[in-house]
Amino acid sequence: MCILKFYKAPGLKAGQLKSKLHKVSEIEASVTDLETELCYYVQITEPLQEEEIKILKWILAPPFERECLQYDSVFSNIQDNAIVIEIGPRLNFSTAFSTNVVSICKSVKLNKVMRIEVAIRYCIKLKGTFDKKVESNIVNVLGDRMTECRYIKSIETFDHGFRPEKWFEVDLIKEGRKALEEVNLKLGLAFDDWDLDFYTKLFLQKLKRNPTSVECFDLAQSNSEHSRHWFFKGRIILNGKEEEQSLINMVMDTQNYSNPNNVIKFSDNSSAIEGFQVPVLHPVEAHKCSNFHLEDIKQHLIFTAETHNFPTGVAPFSGATTGTGGRLRDIQGIGRGGNYIAGTAGYSVGNLYVPGYDLPWEEKDAIYPSNMASPLEIIIEASNGASDYGNKFGEPVVSGFARSYGATNIAGIRREWIKPIMFSGGLGTMNANMTDKARF
Repeated sequence: MCILKFYKAPGLKAGQLKSKLHKVSEIEASVTDLETELCYYVQITEPLQEEEIKILKWILAPPFERECLQYDSVFSNIQDNAIVIEIGPRLNFSTAFSTNVVSICKSVKLNKVMRIEVAIRYCIKLKGTFDKKVESNIVNVLGDRMTECRYIKSIETFDHGFRPEKWFEVDLIKEGRKALEEVNLKLGLAFDDWDLDFYTKLFLQKLKRNPTSVECFDLAQSNSEHSRHWFFKGRIILNGKEEEQSLINMVMDTQNYSNPNNVIKFSDNSSAIEGFQVPVLHPVEAHKCSNFHLEDIKQHLIFTAETHNFPTGVAPFSGATTGTGGRLRDIQGIGRGGNYIAGTAGYSVGNLYVPGYDLPWEEKDAIYPSNMASPLEIIIEASNGASDYGNKFGEPVVSGFARSYGATNIAGIRREWIKPIMFSGGLGTMNANMTDKARF
């Protein structure tokens, strides 16, 4: 296999370029200009014929710029007062972009194409030079630290030697809880003291064997608070007295005093309420191509929501897309299948510090975590990401909210959405005869 390269300039639209230049200039004042180009890395199994290259260029090039793809970079001969920084996706996984483009290639019988990734090359022009620390800071603002990295040199192969680590046994029988503590740190499992005690007791006293690294990974995910809601379903003891109901039971108990119109509640990916008999354009035969006809079908109403907070704080665009994607999955996964209609989105972030728009309560010397994006970046990029993912599925964002707050109160305590809230909600419908899961 080999890599074919195509270059396209410019790499960013004017607004995006202006934003990137502003961020770079804030880090290094000697930067005078910024130019960009895209580099498409195309992995092929064997050389392409001239007609196949034309088809590939037709797929990659914008509709009105058919001749924009070149074999050589416009930054091949840069001056001494410039540096080229290339940012692209991490190569240990194929991107959604690659999956989509390769799928298109296969549909037009271009089966030699195995993977396509696109990187952005930045030519930074400056007065003088800057050190490695400044260069590293610039790299951080040019790319998404979660999903992208810097390419020191052009990619010649997508195989960079990444191999899954072999599974191993965690020797609890010999070393006890200490062995689980070590693997917890090594694999980043985020077990707390309760988890460590519980799993040590489980394997030593009940199962009487050592766990494997795969089992530890599985427990960290499928048995986590995120998946099992230990806290939400757990016993509540206040002032030494146990409450009669858990938090989840308290929430569920409200159904005894509200409109009894729930069709699905607390038991599926989403919830649904009683709907209406409506005329629906429906295929005559759903299992194959057929004509459509109007059919009176009872459809229930779906509403679901979720938050995707920390990922959006670290990588706003991709974190928000994943939040929207997970919520779309929940609508489609309800019963034996639902249909999405429209989405909602909400954001709660810290002080924005909009350039040229100073607000009296914004504390200029406030310190923010270096591993989190700025509130302004979150509110812009997360909104773009949520809309982008919904648009790809044909689901528009039709409503939402945005809140910004940060202040030190009279007690000297700072209150602020340092970790943002990214709320994704969605409306949908499902056929009344599809509410129950299939049983096998």
